[in-house]
Amino acid sequence: MVNKPSISISHLGCEKNRIDSEHMLGLLVQAGYHVDADENTADYVIVNTCSFVESAREESVRTLVELAAADKKIVITGCMAQHFQSQLLDEIPEAVAVVGTGDYHQIVNVIERAGAGERVELISAEPTYIADEWLPRYRTTSEGVAYLRIAEGCDYACSFCIIPHLRGKQRSRTIESLVSEAQRLADEGVQELVLISQITTNYGLDIYGKPQLAELLRALGQVDIPWIRMHYAYPTGLTPAVIAAMQETPNVIPYLDLPLQHSHPDMLRAMNRPWQGHVNDRIIENLRQALPTAVMRTTFIVGFPGETPEYFTHLEEFVARHQFDHVGVFTFSAEAEAPAGKLPNQIAPAIMTERHDRIMALQQPISLANNLKEVGKIVDVLVEQENPSTGEMIGRSARFAPEVDGQVYVKGSARLGSIIPVKIDRADHYDLYGEVVAF
Repeated sequence: MVNKPSISISHLGCEKNRIDSEHMLGLLVQAGYHVDADENTADYVIVNTCSFVESAREESVRTLVELAAADKKIVITGCMAQHFQSQLLDEIPEAVAVVGTGDYHQIVNVIERAGAGERVELISAEPTYIADEWLPRYRTTSEGVAYLRIAEGCDYACSFCIIPHLRGKQRSRTIESLVSEAQRLADEGVQELVLISQITTNYGLDIYGKPQLAELLRALGQVDIPWIRMHYAYPTGLTPAVIAAMQETPNVIPYLDLPLQHSHPDMLRAMNRPWQGHVNDRIIENLRQALPTAVMRTTFIVGFPGETPEYFTHLEEFVARHQFDHVGVFTFSAEAEAPAGKLPNQIAPAIMTERHDRIMALQQPISLANNLKEVGKIVDVLVEQENPSTGEMIGRSARFAPEVDGQVYVKGSARLGSIIPVKIDRADHYDLYGEVVAF
């Protein structure tokens, strides 16, 4: 019997990419391959790349170049593979395969073909595949957390974004499929389920004829998982029905991840997001009234073509007025396939960087003030790590999403993957500090 080669996966990019990596790992393990955590000793390295913006591509290229210099057999998957396709095989001789975003479920066949000496190019012209609950999956998150992809792709045409080009049109999974996977994750001990798609509030539109997020939340509310968190909730999709489902489903966390991108109507129109212009203030005020305890996170793009000093001031005033709990800021990246890259009045990189830094500096005291409100409270914390040198536990309260928000540093002992009560005694701009409460 011939020993199968060992395989390592280098994961780059977003949590959607992470789920693709987890499915590839699951399929490889099921097929009898040895998965090696060490890229240096593995026979093959799968690089699951990101190509969303220039900085992500640069990170992906650095990883590929380093592995090529180490003379590794490289399988390139993910968004950069979908984006550049055979060009990657031409430019990276060490690459034995490129696999598109809609083809990762054929990874075992790809490895077999590469092992037989073929240079494989497996890229669907338009990705249409989405994994369901039956595809094997090997989770790479901490044991208490799992991402649940409720849909893939996007039907919108934001002028700065190439996601539809990289991931295809929206395709949702059924409520039954998602509940089935959530139940299995609950059986594995998962304490927090993070719902992800490109536009979570559009979930189900393609298969049910109308968004079904409210119905999905109520169905997942029947699964024994303490925390259910939504990412990428477009504010206009947070309808009364969705808000009611959040209010009435105890394990749905009142955490709103709102990808607003800008505040000025002219900028939103230029971004091809005109539906959002003139309604940001009212929508946010309505959300705060309906969900007064909600934690609000948002992201903005600065330096979009045509962003005048007046438009940027409008954004600064918007951030100061709404006192978001968490804010992420991106500088505009001109993508060849996106219309915004060809717009006039492009902004100089130095100005973009300055505007990024100004928004982040504006947000810092707001984040600190919001964190300081937690001091003195007893909050539930999901324990995810232990500092081996100090014994200090590290986790998150419900106000912090994994990867993108702060953490809670905890004195005391607790089992990894458990949710425990912690009294918060200190806070800084990003994190909270406390001690386990013994009852």
